Amino acid sequence: MDGEVRINPYLSGNFAPVRSEDDFDLPVTGEIPAGLRGTLYRTGPNPQFQPKDPNYHWFTGDGMLHAFRVEDGKVSYRNRYVRTPKWELEHEHGRALFGGFNPMLTDPVAAGKDGGVANTNILWHAGRLLALEEGHMPFEVAPGTMAPKGYAQQYQGRVTAHPKIDPKTGEMVWFGYGVGEAPLSAGMSYGVTDASGVVTRRSDFQAPYSSMIHDFLVTENYVLFPVLPLTGSLERAMKGLPAYAWEPEKAGYVGVMRRDADVSTIRWFNVPACYVFHPMNAHEADGKIIAEVARYDAAPLFPMADGSPGLRTAARLTRWTFDLSGASDAIKEEAIDDLDCEFPRFDERLAGSAYRHGFYAGDTTDAKSIKLNAIAHLDLATGKRQVHAFTGGDMTSEPVFTPRSADAPEGDGWLTAVVYRAAEDRSDFVVFDALDVAKGPIGMAHMPRRVPFGFHGNWVAD
Repeated sequence: MDGEVRINPYLSGNFAPVRSEDDFDLPVTGEIPAGLRGTLYRTGPNPQFQPKDPNYHWFTGDGMLHAFRVEDGKVSYRNRYVRTPKWELEHEHGRALFGGFNPMLTDPVAAGKDGGVANTNILWHAGRLLALEEGHMPFEVAPGTMAPKGYAQQYQGRVTAHPKIDPKTGEMVWFGYGVGEAPLSAGMSYGVTDASGVVTRRSDFQAPYSSMIHDFLVTENYVLFPVLPLTGSLERAMKGLPAYAWEPEKAGYVGVMRRDADVSTIRWFNVPACYVFHPMNAHEADGKIIAEVARYDAAPLFPMADGSPGLRTAARLTRWTFDLSGASDAIKEEAIDDLDCEFPRFDERLAGSAYRHGFYAGDTTDAKSIKLNAIAHLDLATGKRQVHAFTGGDMTSEPVFTPRSADAPEGDGWLTAVVYRAAEDRSDFVVFDALDVAKGPIGMAHMPRRVPFGFHGNWVAD
């Protein structure tokens, strides 16, 4: 229709940014368990100014941190922008300067400047609180205040937003993609940071092709790199086509390597075209690696290589099996759940090991959408699933597991999440008994305003 105004979906509804930085004490209903003490830190995109790109993508907004502090059954809230060099430069000029996924739109005043947004995950390791986004180094912020401390320069390059912490050694295992001088390259890196925060290894290698590799898997002895056909192309971007696009005609690969081996030993297993933003966990058993992942038939949120709209798909939990002793490089795939899902989590005291309990945000409406209305628990031993679905258009964030105590049995603890109340246009902090999700929240703290849809969070215990 002539004169029709297109509203960017990532700038409307609960995707729209909130630009105030607030501190609230929150009223509570139900019971916040006395044993739950610490802070749920969450992060997500929240553009400081109207983006330059009319096709602004959710993944490129400035990071905003949200902290829910829990103590003695009480909950307080604080939010702060991650004051990256990009945020500071745009704040100084009073407008957006960077083009996001379209570098052709970057203002000359920002040419060659750091454009990191630190908007994807926030993680505690070696006494440091790190805001993460896969195109840059981790950005350190102060616990509690979330004041900026700057980039963790020891990483000297891109680090995934999903490093894995080995619960036995305290090491942080990580990777980077798009590594090298050329943008959107097939270069990758593999790295290890010891329990004291010292980077002890970084090794570079080439992937089969340039791909958006959002997450990876780590077991006790192995690391797995999924290279799936959500491809990156500088040549395509320079023609005004999508920098990242779905190319299903390309094969999918997962590189498998011993954690202590040279990158030249990576073995590339094959998988039909699919996409995985997030795995749940992986472990070794009888000469095989068993991994549970949230598998899409096609990458959501991104267009085709010719710029035409992408496919509307949802993820389902799928088990991948890698036979390390066999001659075949094919990955065995097995569906293990039939509920649309995202943001799979588990009891991370069992990271890289055999485990039983998985948790995730789900969609009971079959909408094939990134808006998720349910929290689920899946018992991997029995296949039994519990679900609590929110009603009235309410949507949940990723559920984060916190054990009842350091030595509690697997799964004995709580899930915390942030729920958007659509009818009231505000949010609640919610707590579930992790092994009794179907009962619904046992306690809630009520926000006076909304928390925009975001990505990831982690619990930092006192």
